[in-house]
Amino acid sequence: MAEHTSSSITIEAAPADVMGVIADFERYPEWTGEVKEAEVLGTDEHGRAEKVRLVLDAGAIKDDHTLAYTWTGDYEVSWTLVKSQMLRAIDGSYALAPLGAGDRTEVTYRLTVDVKIPMLGMIKRKAEKVIIDRALAGLKKRVESVPKG
Repeated sequence: MAEHTSSSITIEAAPADVMGVIADFERYPEWTGEVKEAEVLGTDEHGRAEKVRLVLDAGAIKDDHTLAYTWTGDYEVSWTLVKSQMLRAIDGSYALAPLGAGDRTEVTYRLTVDVKIPMLGMIKRKAEKVIIDRALAGLKKRVESVPKG
């Protein structure tokens, strides 16, 4: 998998609040349009998810897949595919960067998807961009709507 797609958004919240929403997989069906079910299958010594099963319905792509998560400090999480019905590979990450006094966060989402069915690279990149843009918009809305304190 050579190319990836990435995009960034600024969220009016501290990085810890943003990562709290990202790490709360079981609530993904509440705020992501595509994730219909999320189940944490294993956690690390810090209680963070290491393996998550996701049931996805993104229109043309419907899948039940399992991802392995790697947490790098408090500001980055990445994932790779463990098993899937439709996907050959999915690699992605969220990287957070505090802005200003730390009450704003720039979130960068990188994603590379390879499906088992033949698909033009151009169409694949467009699908990745749609997934990323929806995910970032949903994340921003969810984080900024959660009461602080």
